[in-house]
Amino acid sequence: MGDLAQALDIDASAEAARIEAYLREIVGKTLRRKGVVLGVSGGVDSAVCVTLAKRALGADKVFAVLMPEKDSASKSTELGRLICEGLGVPYAVEDIAPALDALGCYRRRDEAIRTLFPEFGPDWKMKITVEGGALKQDRMNYFALTVQAPGGPLETKRMPLPVYLAVVASTNMKQRTRKMIEYFHAERLHYAVIGTPNKLEFDLGFFVRGGDGLADVKPIAHLYKTQVYKLAEAIGVPEAIRSQPPSTDTYSLPQTQEEFYFALPYNLMDLMLLAHESGVPAIDAARATNFSEDQAQRAFQDIVAKKRIATQLHQPALKIEG
Repeated sequence: MGDLAQALDIDASAEAARIEAYLREIVGKTLRRKGVVLGVSGGVDSAVCVTLAKRALGADKVFAVLMPEKDSASKSTELGRLICEGLGVPYAVEDIAPALDALGCYRRRDEAIRTLFPEFGPDWKMKITVEGGALKQDRMNYFALTVQAPGGPLETKRMPLPVYLAVVASTNMKQRTRKMIEYFHAERLHYAVIGTPNKLEFDLGFFVRGGDGLADVKPIAHLYKTQVYKLAEAIGVPEAIRSQPPSTDTYSLPQTQEEFYFALPYNLMDLMLLAHESGVPAIDAARATNFSEDQAQRAFQDIVAKKRIATQLHQPALKIEG
């Protein structure tokens, strides 16, 4: 993969020191807060952020919140405890399922799903996947819904847009509820809230507006996912966390971020995003990733579309001037 892959190399120890200095400056002097709060999911991004925060500020100035719900994998909470207890960082476990039930998150989602699968019930499992894309014959991405009855086979159908929008709008309540809890703890402690997106998520719109996209400081939003993993190893994030595939942990069936949004493995998406932002022609990006030129061009088109979504998500509230 040549020069593109080399461009993702970082001096992980130096980068960790730079981020830690940034956190001390931003939290103490710019934001004038006593410490930081963040949600810890058991994934590598939040594990890196909580580790950097502890190294920068001390364990007594970091507070972590683990927020499982009905569809969360039990391993996520286990890994969240693992990183917090290993660092000596105080944390709380807050089950957000009752709040989501009260908001109608699960009910609204299930009603939308039953327009495609009328038999869908409380004990069924589900996930959304993105189909098509750069590595497949379909030239355009589209979303599919996969369900599984207890003990039954997986069933998949293409999602009409209204169904997709209703399911996603319902499940986005999860990220928004978690953020509300993070800000409760931040305000009671006079702390700042850390957001944990990496560059792929931040630049390509893989976050919920008013949910995981909301924070006071985002210390790894400039780092490609490949670089986050290098940083994780350098600062001692446990291998049990580093070895997990990036997951949404939003739906009851196992689902990777590649399946749900990016349509490419994170290492290839890193390379394609870097190539696109560096002005590398599609033919050269294809050579670096073992794509065909057509696949590389389609990946570029997908990046442009996702950047358009990200721009809308980052847009501040509009107002009438004058």
